Amino acid sequence: MATPFFLNVVTPAGEVFSGEVDFLLVPGAEGDLGILARHAPLIAGLAIGVLRYDREGRREKISLSGGFLEVGGNKATVLAKTAETTAMIDRKRAEAAKKRAEERLRQKEGIDAARAEAALKRAVARLKALS
Repeated sequence: MATPFFLNVVTPAGEVFSGEVDFLLVPGAEGDLGILARHAPLIAGLAIGVLRYDREGRREKISLSGGFLEVGGNKATVLAKTAETTAMIDRKRAEAAKKRAEERLRQKEGIDAARAEAALKRAVARLKALS
């Protein structure tokens, strides 16, 4: 059994998760980062994606839309732009957002492609968190 460490996931709107976990996997800006207890100090940028953690033999997921990870003192803190647990995600709304973003990207003219691409990534992350 893995040694637990403390994880705190916070957004500007408030705390999303706080508790001990056995393993953490976050979508780093340069690729996924796996964290175990007593990890070396680290600060990293996060991409849009799914944060996964193991706790009490279960895997839980949180959809993130970017932010930062700080690890130190047997604690990991995620400062996210937005974060949604699976209980917070409305599947139909996420599917509709994905469809809208895909349609905007198909138009190619008169749209902000970067914004539409980010909206698509956020919707896909929400749907992946539910799977």
